[in-house]
Amino acid sequence: MHLKVPTRRDFVRTSATTAAGLVLAPGLLAKGLTASPRGSMRIGIIGSGNMGGAVGLQWARAGHEILFSSRNPSDLNELVGAAGSRARAGYPQDAATFGDAVLIAVPYGALPEVGRASAPLMRGKVVIDCGNPRADRDGPMADDAMAKGTGVASAEYLPGVRLVRAFNALSYQQVEREAHREGEKIGIPIASDDAEAIQITSDLVVDAGFDPVVVGGLARARDFDRGTPVYVRGMTAAQLRDALGLR
Repeated sequence: MHLKVPTRRDFVRTSATTAAGLVLAPGLLAKGLTASPRGSMRIGIIGSGNMGGAVGLQWARAGHEILFSSRNPSDLNELVGAAGSRARAGYPQDAATFGDAVLIAVPYGALPEVGRASAPLMRGKVVIDCGNPRADRDGPMADDAMAKGTGVASAEYLPGVRLVRAFNALSYQQVEREAHREGEKIGIPIASDDAEAIQITSDLVVDAGFDPVVVGGLARARDFDRGTPVYVRGMTAAQLRDALGLR
């Protein structure tokens, strides 16, 4: 499938939101923050640890409705309080049902279980996968995923969804520290076989405080997998395009 690679001009939006970490007083959320110009989306987050929590907070500040999920939703009270009145907590399958879009931010070894439990609930939805296979943690399935490329491997675990690979090539510390920074933003590489899902994800990347860089279809997600030259390097969109040969 041939995908037009949008330019930086296509996606850059202004935002009054500033970067912050997970420990915030709930009242801070409403002060001086600008909602997404495209309106609110319902976003479910499966896996609300460091990465899911950090990205979800940025989306909450942009005005989206967020359902953070965990096997123990009561553990998410502080995170939900920081995100404000449009956020709530639930179980992973609640997030899968709730979201018009869903972010999966679990250790990669848990992805097969997520797929078995929740893929039917996410059928036809935009699903953003940001997990990275690691053999020391996830076992042999991680080596298989890296050999195939994570975009291709994740699609096998999540049948029927409109899968996007994004937010995997930066750390949660970069999300907390660099979102909505002054000057050129950190670029977020994006890969999907669904053009509309790419556009939706690109908008969400902007809302999170970063610059979307469309790389191509899911097969090209391997170009920004863990261990590649662009992984967690904090490159700008222009630097990413140069490094990935997109110019």
